Amino acid sequence: MKAVVQRVTRASVTVGGEQISAIGRGICVLLGISLEDTQKELEHMVRKVLNLRVFEDEGGKHWSKSVMDKQYEVLCVSQFTLQCVLKGNKPDFHLAMPAEQAEGFYNSFLEQLRRAYRPELIKDGKFGAYMQVHIQNDGPVTIELESPAPGAATSDPKQTSWRNRTTDFVLEPCESKLLT
Repeated sequence: MKAVVQRVTRASVTVGGEQISAIGRGICVLLGISLEDTQKELEHMVRKVLNLRVFEDEGGKHWSKSVMDKQYEVLCVSQFTLQCVLKGNKPDFHLAMPAEQAEGFYNSFLEQLRRAYRPELIKDGKFGAYMQVHIQNDGPVTIELESPAPGAATSDPKQTSWRNRTTDFVLEPCESKLLT
């Protein structure tokens, strides 16, 4: 599962010339669901999206508060094109979950966001529709998130213990000569 999260001052979704959803300050989440995604990846992404610290605290300290901390809104838009693989210059979407499966999976994502946060602050587009997404990015701040592959170890060095990181090399004593 992949997500592009943008901190926004406002965002909206229009379908067929009619605005169907809009938020004020908060985050806009463009979500791409892959063939291999499971409930585990869904739960991981819900946690990451809601706890991502992209807002200032009351003292002006950057990167301190999440959308939940600030009680801001979330606009989610399903975007299968995030699962694109280029074949030359042509996009190929064979890694994206088929629409018949993805719609239920996306709705589960929205349900979990609403259960974990405040349902009235979670908005979304229209699954499978041709949409115009209007985003007023704040910063600009854009963060890419990707759920870990099933069974994969983390690649974040901060998640690796110091002991594991230092066993890759050995310090050996060296002789030094005084220059005269």
